[in-house]
Amino acid sequence: MTTVLVDARNVQRSQWPNVPDDELVERARAWADRHDAELVLVFDGKAPEAGVGTKQLDERATVVGTGGESADDWLIREAPGYPGAWLVTSDRALREAAGEAASRIVGGGAFLRGLDE
Repeated sequence: MTTVLVDARNVQRSQWPNVPDDELVERARAWADRHDAELVLVFDGKAPEAGVGTKQLDERATVVGTGGESADDWLIREAPGYPGAWLVTSDRALREAAGEAASRIVGGGAFLRGLDE
């Protein structure tokens, strides 16, 4: 099973109007079911259903609310603990800092457009 680390706010802001938190979580969960993937959706500040902290929603999806830490900093610190995971972000600095351990890097907009496939 592939683990997909998602810079959630980056994905949300890749289209206008921005995708609401709950909609992103539900669409991503459905995508994970169809693609046999495990998601870690990392939100700056509070995450839906989790607030600040980490909450496993089901066997395929975990949401993380970083509180005062940025999602970028969380992903840079935690990505090495997920060897072979995909990293979803369009942030170049995050790609450079956390992407080395990733088996695949996907842009936020491309990931969002692919959620309904």
